[in-house]
Amino acid sequence: MSAPPPPALGRLFLVPAPLDFGCTTQTPLQDVLPMGTLTVAARLEHWVCENAKSARAYLKRVGEIQPLACAIQAQQIQELPREVHKKGDHSGGFDARPLLAPALAGHDLGLLSEAGMPAVADPGSSVVRAAHELGIEVVPLVGPVSLLLALAASGLSGQNFAFVGYLPQDPGERIARIHELESLALKSGQTQLFIETPYRNAALLQALTQTLQAHTRLAVSSGLTLASAHNRSQLVKQWRQLTLPGPDKHTPAVFGIGR
Repeated sequence: MSAPPPPALGRLFLVPAPLDFGCTTQTPLQDVLPMGTLTVAARLEHWVCENAKSARAYLKRVGEIQPLACAIQAQQIQELPREVHKKGDHSGGFDARPLLAPALAGHDLGLLSEAGMPAVADPGSSVVRAAHELGIEVVPLVGPVSLLLALAASGLSGQNFAFVGYLPQDPGERIARIHELESLALKSGQTQLFIETPYRNAALLQALTQTLQAHTRLAVSSGLTLASAHNRSQLVKQWRQLTLPGPDKHTPAVFGIGR
């Protein structure tokens, strides 16, 4: 008697989350996520996530629109290790393959970050890479991606752009990096995008307006898809002349510079 065939592999779904994580007000899920994405999220029972608590809060919101396949308490939720959050997915030799055991056993699996698209300016790319190595199909679902929304709303070049993550915290190193990115943006026409944590938004904005050349264009977006969204794109000399509210200190911001 021949051995039974191995189970068909499950799929890895990249499940976007709304951009209101940590905000005092929330956007209705159906306003920012299509029903197809919510339907897939509702039927999944196995997850890899950035934070289990926020993943359960997300599933609770999904369940208010689409019935969940099983109770939240019965969902199989695995967290990415803390070192992946701090060092990145590919700098510490992290092996994500064990997290994909449910998919190897035939179960569809969701990858979820706290806000936006997992593995884009958030942890998770090591899980996606491991899925490809194991022959697991990777399926990205439709939802908000803060970087692309900010780029589209900036008036900067969307044909040639780069995302460079966070700028250094040390003031001297940060100024040197700003000069480096501005030179690249002005010479090549490549838009430079970067992000910052909420409590450092004001310090970074001040450094940018003081360091960049007067005719460099600076765009800042925060709280995108929320009623309180902040989106402004002007020449640096105009930023210096006007006293207007900057990005919310409670909301992550996307910064862009270019010509």
